Formats: sequence, structure tokens, C-alpha cells
Amino acid sequence: MGKLYIIIPAYNEEENINGVIDDWYPVVEKIGNGSKLVIINDGSKDSTYSIMKKRGEELVDFVPLTKENGGHGDTILYGYKYAVNEGADYIFQTDSDGQTLPDEFWPFWEMRQEWDMVIGQRKGRQDGFSRVFVTKTLKFILWLCFRVNIKDANTPFRLMEGKVLKEQLDLVPEGYNLSNVLISVIYARKKLKVKYIPITFRPRQGGVNSINMKRIIRIGKQALSDFRRINQVLKKDNI
Repeated sequence: MGKLYIIIPAYNEEENINGVIDDWYPVVEKIGNGSKLVIINDGSKDSTYSIMKKRGEELVDFVPLTKENGGHGDTILYGYKYAVNEGADYIFQTDSDGQTLPDEFWPFWEMRQEWDMVIGQRKGRQDGFSRVFVTKTLKFILWLCFRVNIKDANTPFRLMEGKVLKEQLDLVPEGYNLSNVLISVIYARKKLKVKYIPITFRPRQGGVNSINMKRIIRIGKQALSDFRRINQVLKKDNI
């Protein structure tokens, strides 16, 4: 059946973290085979990590980790490297804001042996115009920079085969803020087997969104510069 590691980054999610654990822990329990729910605290300033540690004492297959604040992409990359080093056969990533639904995981799991990555395509998103605008703009920018057509490059709902993912991680710069986007690009450029499935994407279930339009614009400007530089590296490596 395979060993699954669920990777979830968390920053200042004290209002959501218990619900997220309750949502996703039953998935690793059901799959078994050494599967783990791994939540990485990204230097939260609230009680997120203390809640995680307490729950970790109760739940044998829950691994609470913590690190200095490095941002969403850096924390995801940290989690991916942890999972592959622990010998995960499959790695699933989602976020800690309660926007995704565990019930929608199971069709992904059923397809795990057919695809290198099964990724959610957010349909009828309920998380605001600015986020939808960013997704559509990002799709266009990725085509301009990398000449790849990616439906939803940054979806935090993706199941990846562990050995395949491990081969790509060295291409993602340390501390990179858009790790999932770059991984989507690498899979597309290498013509790896990727399947998109529509998923529900709810409003944030609690807490405060740390992303605003000003920050989106700043990240976008940096992303354009990074994309150009990374594209040169991929071309050099014939990717």
C-alpha cells in the first residue's frame, strides 16, 4: 500500500491547528504502514507549537516539528526533505488553514501508482478575488518564463511519489518562497506524469490571512526575477 507522509506548514494557526490535526490524522491512521502526519511550525509567535507538542504526546503517528521562520515555501521544502529522508513512499502536502477537505484525498490516493503527481485544481474558489487573480496571473507568467501550461501551479493539495520528488528537490533553491510552483514547473518541463483533479477550496476556517495585496505584489516582483534565473539553470541542465 505504501507509507504516506502528510506535510503541513503552520504559522500562527492556534485557532485552526487542532481542527487540522483532527481532520488529517485519521488519514494516516487508516493507511498505516508507518504513515505520519507531519506539521512544521514555521516560527509562530502564538501558541501553535505548544498545541502541536501536546497533541504529539497523544497521537503516535503525529510528528510536530518546529523551525525558525522562513516562509511558506521554505517550510514546505523542509517538510519534503524530511519526508524523503524518512523513506516516505508517497508525500501529500496541504495547508493548515482548513481550506481543503480530507474526504477529497481518497481519489488522489487511488491514483497514486498511475501518476508521479496528482494535484488539485481549485474550482469555485472561496478565498477572495486577490487569490484568484494571483493564480491566473501566475499561470500566464509561467508560460512566458518557462513555456509550460500549468492549470494550478501552487495548489496546496498534491500527492507525489516519494522517489520521483526526491530527484527534483535539489533543483529548488534553499529558502525559496514558491517551492510548490517551481516543483510544478519542473514536473511539466520534464514531462513527468501529472494528473489534475478538481477540489473544493473553502474560505480560511479561522485566524488571520498573512497574505495581502501589497505582499502579493512584492512576492510577484521577486518571483519574476527568480523565474528568469531558474529558467537559465533548467536550460543549462537540459530540462
